[in-house]
Amino acid sequence: MGSAVNIALPTIGREFHAGAISLGWITTAYLLASTVSLLPFGRLADIRGRRRVFAIGIAVYTMSSLLCALSPSTAWLIAFRVLQGVGGAMIFSTSAALVTSAYPQEERGKALGWNVAAIYTGLSFGPVLGGILTQHLGWRTLFLVNVPLGLMILGLVSWKVKQEWIEFKGARFDVLGTLIYGAGIISLMIGLSELPAMDGLLLVLCGVFALSGFVAWELRNDSPLFNLRLFRHNRTFAFSNIAALVNYSATAAVAFLLSLYLQYNRGLSAGIAGVVLVSQPIVQTLFSPFAGRLSDRIQPRIVVSIGMTMTLVSVSLFAFLGTHTPLALIIGNLAWLGLSLALFSSPNTNAIMSSVDRRLYGVAAGTLATMRTMGQMMSMAVAMFLLSLFVGNAAVTSANADRFLLTTRVSFGLFGVFCILGVLASLARGNLDRMSSD
Repeated sequence: MGSAVNIALPTIGREFHAGAISLGWITTAYLLASTVSLLPFGRLADIRGRRRVFAIGIAVYTMSSLLCALSPSTAWLIAFRVLQGVGGAMIFSTSAALVTSAYPQEERGKALGWNVAAIYTGLSFGPVLGGILTQHLGWRTLFLVNVPLGLMILGLVSWKVKQEWIEFKGARFDVLGTLIYGAGIISLMIGLSELPAMDGLLLVLCGVFALSGFVAWELRNDSPLFNLRLFRHNRTFAFSNIAALVNYSATAAVAFLLSLYLQYNRGLSAGIAGVVLVSQPIVQTLFSPFAGRLSDRIQPRIVVSIGMTMTLVSVSLFAFLGTHTPLALIIGNLAWLGLSLALFSSPNTNAIMSSVDRRLYGVAAGTLATMRTMGQMMSMAVAMFLLSLFVGNAAVTSANADRFLLTTRVSFGLFGVFCILGVLASLARGNLDRMSSD
């Protein structure tokens, strides 16, 4: 879904007569809902059961996909994408925790590597299948195909996953902290997307104020939604999560920007654009298991820092995109980005999950997933801010394609700066002192 929807955005825009900013919200609404929901569901999974929350998430995601396919307008599609984001949060706040719970320390990197490979196998098929379905059967089929897949997954979970993991049974769930956190994240992320308008600045300030209150509340709460002491006392956990936040901030909008660039600036069909974009996730799929195994044998800090440095090279090259940049160079750079993300993702996940006690796997997985979606939100916020600045909410056409190209170049330039910060955070984490309580 993540990669296929980006391919379908121009087609959705034509059907609903939606502008560039409205199309951006089809992606952003999902990410915002996920970001708000990940920490609460990660904590709830530790209290009520990881398998249970995962299965409910699959059901919600399947139902919301059907509703997205039936959307009569852009507004309804955005609303149903919010519901889909909640279901996605239930899945991604528990999946890494489930895998980590099921595998011993010495095999964890390999297992998480296969988990990342599975995710990026989906992302590999997404642009190609998404482009074909959008071009020949319409964009609604992208959401409809999730319905039988979701039902199949529910059947597999019921049949094959018998064990339940509940590490804090009977613990109190922090409702007030959840409300403060949700209000802060929503204000901050919507505000960032509305800058430089005064309304955007006020929302950002409100978000910062609410999140500051959330931190103060959590530090004196005996049953916190988010164990902030992990950031204060666990250097590996803290800097690994910061590296994840920066990495996704620098790379999440790549598919969104390049999908529009390939179709608007280069005149490619949705199907051909999908074939071009598939080069990044397919390389990441192939190399993620290897990178995961590598992080079982040597310090994840080394592998992750190399991957982050390679990402810096890739996004910096995209800052020089032009109307006549050879497609072979674009495909090659996307493949390089895929390799760099493989070296980053599963080793960084291994570092985070191996740095905490098993009772905190749900919180750790939820935190990592929050860093991912918050980074994706920040990446999209940068892209949407620049779209608003250079293009406005007008539809992208041949008349303003040059302004969109400027948006793309400036975006990638800023993403390169993010990567430098990511390399520094990755190096600062120090060596992993693996928890032995597994």
